[in-house]
Amino acid sequence: MSGREPFKEAPVTSTRHYTRADTSARPELTIRAVLSGMVIGAILTPCNVYTGLKIGWTFNMSVAAGLIAFAIWRSAERWNLAPVWTLKENNINQTAASASASIISAGLAAPIPALALITGQTLAFPVLAIWLIVVSLLGIVVAAGLRNQLLLRDRLPFPSGIVTAETMTEIHRGGREAHLRLRILGLAAALAATLKFAVSRFSIQPLAPSLSGTVPTASGAPLSVTAKNLGFALDPSFLMLGFGAIAGLRIGASMLLGAVLAWAVLAPMALSAGWAEAGPADPASVWFGPLVEWLLWPGATLMVTASLTSFALSVGGMLRGGLRKSPAEERGACDETSAHKTVSPPLAASALAVVVILCVTAQGMIFSIGIIEAFVAVALSYVLAIVAARVSGETAITPIGALGKITQFSFAAISPGNITTNLMSANVTGGAAGQCADLMHDLRTGQIIGATPAFQIIAQTFGVLTGGFVAAATYLMLIPDPQAQLITPEWPAPAVATWKAVAETLAVGTNAIPPGAFPAIIIAAITGIALAVAEKFAPERWQHLVPSASAIGLGFVIPAWNAISLFLGAVLSALFTAAAPGTAARLIVVIAAGLIVGESLAGVAGALATLLF
Repeated sequence: MSGREPFKEAPVTSTRHYTRADTSARPELTIRAVLSGMVIGAILTPCNVYTGLKIGWTFNMSVAAGLIAFAIWRSAERWNLAPVWTLKENNINQTAASASASIISAGLAAPIPALALITGQTLAFPVLAIWLIVVSLLGIVVAAGLRNQLLLRDRLPFPSGIVTAETMTEIHRGGREAHLRLRILGLAAALAATLKFAVSRFSIQPLAPSLSGTVPTASGAPLSVTAKNLGFALDPSFLMLGFGAIAGLRIGASMLLGAVLAWAVLAPMALSAGWAEAGPADPASVWFGPLVEWLLWPGATLMVTASLTSFALSVGGMLRGGLRKSPAEERGACDETSAHKTVSPPLAASALAVVVILCVTAQGMIFSIGIIEAFVAVALSYVLAIVAARVSGETAITPIGALGKITQFSFAAISPGNITTNLMSANVTGGAAGQCADLMHDLRTGQIIGATPAFQIIAQTFGVLTGGFVAAATYLMLIPDPQAQLITPEWPAPAVATWKAVAETLAVGTNAIPPGAFPAIIIAAITGIALAVAEKFAPERWQHLVPSASAIGLGFVIPAWNAISLFLGAVLSALFTAAAPGTAARLIVVIAAGLIVGESLAGVAGALATLLF
């Protein structure tokens, strides 16, 4: 996990066909469905901005959006205030809401803050909002053109889309299950929000054990170090528990391993050798800032090499598979009724032309990127977004980080030394890939329930418009001073650190690497490649035992207490699954969503209160 990937929900491999639960003749694309998606998206979007800057991961909000809308409109039905809220209307709602929430992939958690840290360039609210929207629109037009190929011909599963379809079909069929999930979602959110408010109100700090030691230094004077200095503590965060519950034991254990290697082994080594500076001589202080400036280099290397290797291996498999006719083509089962076609080719081509012009113009006007470089960035982004959609369709993971790095490496040759062009051209790639993958999963949901793709594309567009303005406002409110706030214990921003490191290295060469880090980078690169290959080719029964290189690398660039909390969440989820597998399968995603949304919204509300009062 590179930190730029939308966080996957429970893994689903089933591609069975579903009975269409909503056979109503009622309209599907209704004003209330679109407005519901926009409003709920406006509520959920700050959550992903918050979590993206906290840990570099985001949450697929489709299920949460469907549950919230169902609760609101079914309540209105009981009071005779609204007609029946149909499954297909809810599908339009979740499409718009998830599009809004996924706007974070358009650069807010990585290249835009990285640019601010390196160059000091910050974007005003309207400019930032327009940039996010334009980049995301490119992803929408790519997805519109890919739908028939990936869903009808190749029959890719798009697991998150299946999860959403299963959940929404179930709640629309029966009231008891729906009410149970809604109550649990609400209780989990309230619990997490309450804890977050208490932590902020009473300044509760992570609880660290009373452990200390000394580290020899080149000067001969031993350096006193405590567990709290290195970040080993228990953090009162239900958000991390929620992410851990979904990530599972493999990811949780890998991240804990990364934290131990980084903060208990490499950090003292760097301090002893003088490669990194210690923080204040206070047992209760946290030395995250000074130490992560050194640790991010092997950590980022692990994430980048692992994600690029996995990406290369996935592309190879897809290319081999693309040379053969799909089973669906051989059966002649690739056609749908005309009502379920996406959009006409002339309309799709016109939309693509308009969006390309907008993207090229925005790059030039906002970042002074030359027209040739801007066209190259769009063309490369179009190709890589197609690849991202295929990878996401097979694995539920969108390799935004890996694709962004490909663009960064490409522009290191096209426009050497230009950090702005390097970062923002890659921003176009990441934003297009993220939005394209999100829409493809939504279109998969629609395919299962018999929805109209063109209506979902319209809903996705409205969601992007909402998300652009809400996300821009949220980011500027949370991070008014990127130089002082980012890559700190409060805002670790691991994705920002990774993109910043790559951009600086490509611009100025090895001079950007701090003393002593180069051997660690080499070892990390070899390890990242080896683990990615092992994960790909290990027998299926052993794959869960192969550590995740990306998760290990993430453990290097976030406070150790975040890794500990995430691991605990994974353990609790595993125990729940072992004790009650059926109940756990139904409720873990709902509980996790509530914890993540509750703490995120409370954190955003706290920041807003501080800003206003």
